[in-house]
Amino acid sequence: MSFYSYKNANAQCSPGCICTSALDGLNQRICIQVKNVYDSCMQQEQLDDVVITVSDIVPVLPDKSCHETNTRPCSCSCAGNTCSCSCNACGAPLSYSEAVENAENANCPLPQPCGQWTFESCRSSTTEGTISNLTIDRLCDRPQFARVKGTVSIPIDVLFTDQRCQEWIGRGTVSVVKDVLLAIPDESIVPFTLESLVSAICVSGTYIGNCQFEITICVTIVLKILAEVELMVPSYGYCEIPPCEEFAENVCDEFFSLPLFPQQSASFQQICNCSTGTAAGTTATTAATNANCGCVNNLGCQQVCSTCCNCGTTCAGCSSSLCPRCGGTMTSSTTA
Repeated sequence: MSFYSYKNANAQCSPGCICTSALDGLNQRICIQVKNVYDSCMQQEQLDDVVITVSDIVPVLPDKSCHETNTRPCSCSCAGNTCSCSCNACGAPLSYSEAVENAENANCPLPQPCGQWTFESCRSSTTEGTISNLTIDRLCDRPQFARVKGTVSIPIDVLFTDQRCQEWIGRGTVSVVKDVLLAIPDESIVPFTLESLVSAICVSGTYIGNCQFEITICVTIVLKILAEVELMVPSYGYCEIPPCEEFAENVCDEFFSLPLFPQQSASFQQICNCSTGTAAGTTATTAATNANCGCVNNLGCQQVCSTCCNCGTTCAGCSSSLCPRCGGTMTSSTTA
């Protein structure tokens, strides 16, 4: 199971929402190694009449996996203990790496683009931009601030068709000059770095010949001043890693975990007749009787509902503080 599986009943030892005080359970201070963000800024703009040159062009061929299994497997790239995966459904646009893989697995010779090209779309191929021509000038009149100037290159994938209506995809780069003010930490043994987070999508484009397109593109660039540091943070202790749950191995567990017969709270043993403000099957009209059956005079019925903060299970009239499904903490609310 995962941290968030309904079968992971020990919610206090799992990541997620906090139902009680955030201070409950803090028992130690630990030192962690992280990238500290000293400053960051974002700029979004539309760039018109940008000329890009497309290279490394490959045809967009049909995905055989869709015809064989009606599903496309995840494209995963693993290095060491780290894997980066993207899972797209059949019919979704192919990425450049997927198009290259399909072209390499093709049984017939690959064609070449011919005739006039027609622009279809383009978008950034990664969220990591490349910074070049970087200069950082500290300001004398504004301590801790500096003028940061550089060129951020955004790699993009361009999709187009040729005269035979064959789809192709190629790679290009959009370069954006940035000149901003950022807070810069003081000099230290461990240096700070500047990184960029980028995203871009094309609005329109026109082929102008010689493998070049003139495009209108919307870009988002986030610049961050970072440094690898060791921070002291409060801790709830180590995570208790739950065992993995095999897919389709225990598909009936959620159903089998339900009680055999409907459960009823002791405070709701009597059925409330809201139209008269009395309990069905009795003639008692005292305030105490009405309170026991959940009635509020003759105005309607008041019911206590409890919701589990771990799995979201809602129980009407649940008097227990623990969820009957996963054992998480129940929070109560009153509804009229």
